[in-house]
Amino acid sequence: MSAIKSKDKKVYNAIRNEVKRQNDNLELIASENYATEAVLEAQGSVLTNKYAEGYPQKRWYGGCEHVDTVESLAIERAKKVYKAEHANVQPHSGSSANMAVLFSQLKFGDKVLAMNLACGGHLTHGHPLNFSGKYFTIIPYSVDRKTEKLDYDNILYLAKKHRPKLLIAGASAYSRTIDAKKLRSICDKTHTMLMVDMAHIAGLVAAGYHPNPTPYAEFVTSTTHKTLCGPRSGFILCKNEFAKSIDYMVFPGLQGGPLMHIIAAKAVAFKEAQTDRFKKKQLQTIKNAKALSDELKRLGYRVVSGGTDNHMLLVDVFISRGVTGKEASAALDKARITVNKNLIPYDTRSPFVTSGIRLGSPALTTRGMKESQMRKIARLIDMVLSDISNKKKIKEVREAVSELTKRFPIYKGRKLS
Repeated sequence: MSAIKSKDKKVYNAIRNEVKRQNDNLELIASENYATEAVLEAQGSVLTNKYAEGYPQKRWYGGCEHVDTVESLAIERAKKVYKAEHANVQPHSGSSANMAVLFSQLKFGDKVLAMNLACGGHLTHGHPLNFSGKYFTIIPYSVDRKTEKLDYDNILYLAKKHRPKLLIAGASAYSRTIDAKKLRSICDKTHTMLMVDMAHIAGLVAAGYHPNPTPYAEFVTSTTHKTLCGPRSGFILCKNEFAKSIDYMVFPGLQGGPLMHIIAAKAVAFKEAQTDRFKKKQLQTIKNAKALSDELKRLGYRVVSGGTDNHMLLVDVFISRGVTGKEASAALDKARITVNKNLIPYDTRSPFVTSGIRLGSPALTTRGMKESQMRKIARLIDMVLSDISNKKKIKEVREAVSELTKRFPIYKGRKLS
């Protein structure tokens, strides 16, 4: 980074500090991962210089022949990976992808059935401070109080009662398989469209380790980072009959010029998602999450819903160790274990405090860690949370973390820079 170093020392130092943090910490935030070197190179390419409003072969500017190639590759690869009829790869994020679907298919005030944020949903699925909650009538569905899993019978009941225009599935904190086929059956009975936000599980779906929602949903939205290991961005899959309305809403409806360097990185990620190496990593991601969950349960922690089917788990740290999610996250951060505080279903604490933490295995799996390391990390977490004020224990855990991070570098054979 010689150019940044000579031109802007403050930004250079901030980046270097983040490099050190990523190298030295165990990253257990479920929505984070490490992009591949090829993805990073695409993001840092000269494609960032090119304006390309419009779509391939239908641009407003000249000189787009090469970026047309890149976007066409991204589109075709996305369609192939997810067996989709149409793909739009221009959304800047998962949130803007969700906005494009809602704004293109609904009128303000239309009813939307969506998962309650407090039970694992996402802001863009109807939170009152978000555009989705401000412009549409949201009917929230939750998980069953006893099983903490989706109650499809209750979702059917709500759909029949309210007759929503759209049902949104997908979550930011739900550790179980989402049955899109069942949801399709519910939607067919109530003449409701189905949108599945697969942002968290896109990599698992691509590898065949979570059921593909594309055959069952009119719309599938996603980010391209998280389990997919691509750049921070989004995309939309849909049936051909909705292609025109989706494309028009993305551009010119919500966005101007697409980020061609990011679209190039998406194309790379979609290609990498078709490799055996990627598929093995996704299987290991699930195995690692299960190993982490099982070891925490053995140590006496209450894992929400009893376990995990995917890359993440929620842990009720308050009932398990008498600490809040906020306290747990802060203490673990001192030990260089990065997690996030998180509401658990029917939490009695505020979103700023919470009773739980959310843990995920994608980033550590990308570093090459397996079940034995996850079990060890569970024990390190327990050492901290069993006595969050014990500085000696935290130092001991920090030293153990350092041994692990040195043994499993992020980018093997070179330093992250």
